[in-house]
Amino acid sequence: MATFADISVAAGINILTAFIFLVAFAFLRLQPFNDRVYFPKWYLKGLRTDPDTSGGYGSRFINLDFRTYLRFLNWVPAALKMPEPELIEHAGLDSAVYLRIYLLGLKIFIPIAFLAWAVLVPVNFTNSTLELGKAVYSDIDKLSISNISLGSHRFWTHILIAYAFTFWTCYVLQKEYDNVTALRLQFLASAKRRPDQFTVLVRNVPPDNDESVSELVEHFFLVNHPDHYLTHQVVYDANKLANLVKQRKKLQNWLDYYQNRYARNQTKRPITKTGFLGLWGEKVDAIDYYISEIDKISEEIVEERKRVRNDPKSIMPAAFVSFKTRWGAAVCAQTQQSRNPTIWLTDWASEPRDVYWNNMAIPYVALTIRRLMMAVAFFFLTFFFMIPIAFVQSLASIEGIEKVAPFLKPLVEQKAVKAFIQGFLPGIALKLFLIFLPAILMMMSKFEGFISISSLERRSASRYYLFNFVNVFLGSIIAGTAFEQLDSFIHQSPMQIPITIGIAIPMKATFFISFIMVDGWAGVAGEILRLKPMIIYHLKNSLLVKTEKDREEAMDPGSIGFNTGEPQIQLYFLLGLVYSTVTPLLLPFIIIFFGFAYVVYRHQVINVYNQEYESAAAFWPDVHGRVISALVIAQLLLMGLMTTREFAMSTPFLIILPVLTISFHIYCKGRYEPAFVKYPLQEAMMKDTLERATEPNLNLKAYLLNAYIHPVFKEEEERDDDQVTEKLQQHESVLVPTKRQSRRSTPLPSISKYSPSSSPTR
Repeated sequence: MATFADISVAAGINILTAFIFLVAFAFLRLQPFNDRVYFPKWYLKGLRTDPDTSGGYGSRFINLDFRTYLRFLNWVPAALKMPEPELIEHAGLDSAVYLRIYLLGLKIFIPIAFLAWAVLVPVNFTNSTLELGKAVYSDIDKLSISNISLGSHRFWTHILIAYAFTFWTCYVLQKEYDNVTALRLQFLASAKRRPDQFTVLVRNVPPDNDESVSELVEHFFLVNHPDHYLTHQVVYDANKLANLVKQRKKLQNWLDYYQNRYARNQTKRPITKTGFLGLWGEKVDAIDYYISEIDKISEEIVEERKRVRNDPKSIMPAAFVSFKTRWGAAVCAQTQQSRNPTIWLTDWASEPRDVYWNNMAIPYVALTIRRLMMAVAFFFLTFFFMIPIAFVQSLASIEGIEKVAPFLKPLVEQKAVKAFIQGFLPGIALKLFLIFLPAILMMMSKFEGFISISSLERRSASRYYLFNFVNVFLGSIIAGTAFEQLDSFIHQSPMQIPITIGIAIPMKATFFISFIMVDGWAGVAGEILRLKPMIIYHLKNSLLVKTEKDREEAMDPGSIGFNTGEPQIQLYFLLGLVYSTVTPLLLPFIIIFFGFAYVVYRHQVINVYNQEYESAAAFWPDVHGRVISALVIAQLLLMGLMTTREFAMSTPFLIILPVLTISFHIYCKGRYEPAFVKYPLQEAMMKDTLERATEPNLNLKAYLLNAYIHPVFKEEEERDDDQVTEKLQQHESVLVPTKRQSRRSTPLPSISKYSPSSSPTR
């Protein structure tokens, strides 16, 4: 059982680790050769150039101006200086709103911590239950609810405080939801023109014997949206072609490497082996070998591109359909298109850079089966992951180590070693064990068939949060071996689970304090150091970079990573809300995390991260919902804990809290969530009207023509773009008859007047 001394040792280790990371970062960021590692965003925007290295050879690598080292912490005020409107303009609304999650944590927990320490800690500490009893306890337990005697009327204080915490949390959530909604609407109203504002994705296009998918889509929308339809782009199954292009890029990287190597030393031609990664096989001239391999795969790419273009089986029953106005797109995206609600399914198209093209070729009917399979797989992953996690945690305790390795007992019983094991080892063990989980969950989301990067990340985030709740929170709280943990979930009645967990909650406070310091202090400091991206950049820069474009690709600034970052933040919300009335000692550690992480990630958003997409904060309903779920979980567990403390009379008062909280969530869902899933027609009309007034000669057709073409076709299309646009502008409106032999699903005559520039039929 960890004591204040153990926690102090862990705090010292983590603070020292974080300090070392920050000092290393402060030094490395000042070196000229690392400038692109720590400020890549400014280079990508074209607002920063390589530092002046005219002072000599040494100045190319080392900053020789020692005055700059005196201001090594100036990155902190610089990170906080940029106002939010400028931050939104610089990094996008997604990044700015993501940072508000950390501010939300500070707004919730700082007042809660003051109230808990002013009221609950004295109430807990002034009791003497643990001193009079025979149970083993630490000084930390005297500050927790464990120090209140069974059935004591002091528990009324905890109930009243629980009400205060609930009302305050809901108030802050409502204000933040209101602010984020206003930011989103303002951003959409003032945002520059984007292809996704005019485009919907149409899926489950019904088969037709008379017309191709492209002709069928064209005809359907000309008839049913005659005043607003503009153009469309069918979806191709180009995954094989994309893989070939990817392979050619890898071969090109190897060719660049060997050409650069030969350029440095032309006395000897580089040699490679034809086997896997050049490890075995026949020895050949490396440059000639990779040139021939690239020529071969280029021919395959040409043939595959022709096949995809000409083979009807390569065209999926889906298309990106663009409209002349935002209003027309909004009407189409938010209405039912056919009498049969299972065909002609429309939804807003993601912005082009957000589209996950690999999943566009998955048939719509296969999605349900895929998602069912992944739901079952995730169930087994979640619950059977308890076994290794429980095993690792059992070894990360004094009792577990002594049981497995009795000969280590003299060593682990030493005061310093014991403090290290109890205060630091459990947190780092859990952190290391979960390192591969985000990649596994992202693979599962991709298999499910989500068609945008943002939806992939939100799906992965929801599962990561659920996994953290079951394994990291519940699995860590319930004592015993792995199979006993499984037994507690499988064989107990649902009504008994809160009571079982309630008993164990106070005893696990020190474990979570250790985890917060490892993950939330040292882990966040490690994020700003960017050690892995720095190593990769310098390797690529020395081996592969030949042009400025190569150097930009080598920088790899990364992005926020909503699928990993947000669920981790939500774990802190859960811990803070659960332990706020049980063990308030944990709250200051959480507040330090939120404050420190806000400064670090604000710096990263401003200088490093280059967000892959912009969803206009579409993820905020998920953030709000998970904080609400954490609040409800905290209330139910407090109810179970009170039952174990023989204070059952509190149940009628505590059961009101989840009812009020869920009612509040329903209100927020109805009041604010529509702004995140729908686009008001009023806003669309205002935006269209303003655009017509300011840009009356806008050629929207040329702007949208290739916006949603598959990336592997983009090079080819861009070469001919100018010629195509010229030809399109020369055509006059003509009558286009449909090839359909009947009017099976056409409510109007099958002839429509339109400009052939409205859709290049493929």
